[in-house]
Amino acid sequence: MDLQGKHVVITGGGRGIGAAIADSLSSAGAKVTIMGRNMARLEDKVQALRGGLAVHCDVTDEMSVAKAFALAVEGHGPVDILVNNAGAAISLPFRKMTKADFQSMLEVNLTGPFLCIQAVLQGMIDKGAGRIINIASTAALKGYRYVTAYSAAKHGVLGLTRSLAVEVAGNGVTVNAVCPGFTETDITRNALKNIMAKTNRTKEQALAELVRHNPQKSLIQPEEVAATVLWLCSEEAASITGQAIAVAGNEVMQGI
Repeated sequence: MDLQGKHVVITGGGRGIGAAIADSLSSAGAKVTIMGRNMARLEDKVQALRGGLAVHCDVTDEMSVAKAFALAVEGHGPVDILVNNAGAAISLPFRKMTKADFQSMLEVNLTGPFLCIQAVLQGMIDKGAGRIINIASTAALKGYRYVTAYSAAKHGVLGLTRSLAVEVAGNGVTVNAVCPGFTETDITRNALKNIMAKTNRTKEQALAELVRHNPQKSLIQPEEVAATVLWLCSEEAASITGQAIAVAGNEVMQGI
C-alpha cells in the first residue's frame, strides 16, 4: 500500500503495537511521528524509521497534547492519519479499586484519544480527508474480570469511535477502532507475571489462562494489528468507518 507523503501520528509509538504500526506505515512511505512519555525509547525507535520524528507527549495533559501536535505539524506538516495507541491497564478486583485507579484508566485510555482527536480533526475536515484509528481492545467488546476500569474506558473508546464516525462521515474522515485480543507486548508480559505471582502457576499455565478464550490458543502478534491499521489507512478502506475490528482469533463474535 502506498502512503507516500502522508503524515501519520502514532501515540505510544515507542514499543509493542505502536512500534509495529510505526514500522508498517513507515515502510508504506508515510512520514511518521511517534509520541510518548519516554523520550529515550522514542529516540531509539525513530532511528529505524525513515525520516521519523519523536515527540514527547503525555496524552492525559491537554497542554502537552497541544504542544506535541504543534511540533508534529511543524516537522511533518498537517496530520493525515492519527493512530491513538497509547494506553495502560491495571488489574484489580473491583472492591479494591480506588477512585484514583478508576480515574487513571479513564484519563489515559479515553481522555487521551479525545484530546488527540481534537488536535487533528478540524484540519482533516478542512481538507476533506483523514483517518482516525483508535487501538481499543477486546475489552471494548466484552467484559473481563479484574479490569473493570480498563474495560469501561475501552468501551468508551468504542462509543467515541462510533459516534464520531457518524458525525464526520460527510467530511471525508473515517473513524475506526481496532480491538486486539491478548497481544505479545509488555502489558501482556506483565499480566503473565501477575498471574504467576498471585497463583503460583508456571508461565505456560499462566499463558494458557490468558488465551483460553481464544479458539486459536495463541497470543496476537503486534504485526497482525499493524497490518489491520495499514489496511484502514488505505484508499481501499475509504468506506470502512465506525467499525470495531477484532484481531483476536475469533475470541469475540459480535452480534451473538
